Amino acid sequence: MMRKLIRNEVIMKRNSNKTLKDASPYSAVLTREQFLFYETRITAKLLEEGLSREEVIDRIVAENLFQYPTEKSIRRMALVCCHRLEALNDKSLQSAIATQPSDVAKQICLYAMMKQYRIVWDFMITVIGSKYRNLDTSFGKIDLNTYIMRLQEQDDWVATWSESTLAKIKQVLTKILVENEYLDSHTSNHLNPVLIHSVLENSIRYNHDEIALPAFNCLT
Repeated sequence: MMRKLIRNEVIMKRNSNKTLKDASPYSAVLTREQFLFYETRITAKLLEEGLSREEVIDRIVAENLFQYPTEKSIRRMALVCCHRLEALNDKSLQSAIATQPSDVAKQICLYAMMKQYRIVWDFMITVIGSKYRNLDTSFGKIDLNTYIMRLQEQDDWVATWSESTLAKIKQVLTKILVENEYLDSHTSNHLNPVLIHSVLENSIRYNHDEIALPAFNCLT
């Protein structure tokens, strides 16, 4: 009888969590998907060759272009990269990731992450964008902690995430900032004055996505 009650409680909790997850715009998959710049660039180059999504994934797997240990992990990340590029909904940006210098391509990859993951979008706009608008160059753990705490208060699904998951998300967000030279290192306590590249700014304005501009220190 006790075992049945415990099993029912587990099922009810699982169903409750699924309901919360389905209702939330936020996802914790960022903990395993990360920035993936080189993988995304490889994927963009293959798409620029005219290959279909399926052909791109098959080639990445067959030639182990990501240099991952298992076929399953290669295929999964290749699909993530395809989804990320599709989230841009802009062939010119996809082409820029494939052909432009690394600093330009990385900035567009950041924008792609913003478009794909609501948690990155909100962070870059409400935290980083606000910093630039207010001419506040300070940055530290308190900014990350405050952002995550606010999400937990606003979203019941985020409120269920474990401390280890939240810690990993904060690590990934910090790594994204370092990769794009917002921060000099993971321990830096101030933001650098980044400059948006014209190819990205033009696309953002063309697609009426101006709300994202302050995240790239573009305030006009």
